[in-house]
Amino acid sequence: MRTASLRKLTVGAVAAGLVLTGCGTTAEGGSAAEGAAQEGPISGLRMLIPNSAGSGYDTTGREVAKVLESEKLSESIEVFNLEGAGGTVGLQRLVNEEGNAEMLMQMGLGVVGAQFSNQSEATLDQTTPIAKLIEEAEAIVVLADSPFQTIDDLVTAWKADPGNTPVGGASNPGGPDHLTPMLLAQEVGVTPTDVNYVPYDGGGELLAGLLGGDVAFAATGVGEVAESAASGDVRILAVTSEEPVEGVDAPTLTEEGVDLVFANWRGIVAAPGISEEQTKKFVDTLTEMHGSDAWQQVLEDQGWTDAFITGDEFGTFLTEESDRVEGVMSELGLV
Repeated sequence: MRTASLRKLTVGAVAAGLVLTGCGTTAEGGSAAEGAAQEGPISGLRMLIPNSAGSGYDTTGREVAKVLESEKLSESIEVFNLEGAGGTVGLQRLVNEEGNAEMLMQMGLGVVGAQFSNQSEATLDQTTPIAKLIEEAEAIVVLADSPFQTIDDLVTAWKADPGNTPVGGASNPGGPDHLTPMLLAQEVGVTPTDVNYVPYDGGGELLAGLLGGDVAFAATGVGEVAESAASGDVRILAVTSEEPVEGVDAPTLTEEGVDLVFANWRGIVAAPGISEEQTKKFVDTLTEMHGSDAWQQVLEDQGWTDAFITGDEFGTFLTEESDRVEGVMSELGLV
């Protein structure tokens, strides 16, 4: 019997580092703050993106960096990618930076699942929660000239021969692009263990795989395929949100008779062991960014849903999401 959490699962990324005043040597050879956070713009911010360029995490992190700079909340930001193992390579790096107030990490639902599927030694409960930023619907996508014109067409072929109807996603097992087709399969009568899921490291590689015919369809964040859909290269058969996504010409799964609502999310965590003052500085900075017209414009342009929470509230959410995703993966036989 499917649980309610499988019918509606809210699930979905930046890494950054800050140079604050104070002493103490970091692994990067810089200085980490040990007392009260500095006043004024943050300088020397480093933002770690735990997967490849062009991914949803990468897009989110770079948009955050642009707004922080344009709003004079940070004087200079270095954004860098450290991909691998569904984001847990980056997570391990962050956890190894204990006490380093020069680094944050863009993260989201994908890292939540990857810590279980990859049996990562580094876990999110070791990090310092800063802020949840956004939620984003997933999209079920096919090539523009695909024979699948509707979700019903896709489901019919998928049920008949799941092994020869591969689905791609830019997530390791347990991430949003993986959970989406698994939950969809369970809802429409395809055995999840029969699903032929092909993981890609980022949205760019996934799109190339779809365009190259390596997969029959894809599940990924709406923002990663909206431009390709608008240009006519791909078609979005449906989105996983409760309501249609503004600017996207596609029905929701529920409108198509599939009882599944699912949202990816992205947020920011800091290294373990930073001070309360440093944590507050990060929270205050991102709160100010969130209130800016520039960030509200980003949300509109990207089609992201505002889902801003900070600090302890975000920490509670992370714990609940970890428990929920682990439960879903266990039910699907993935852990």
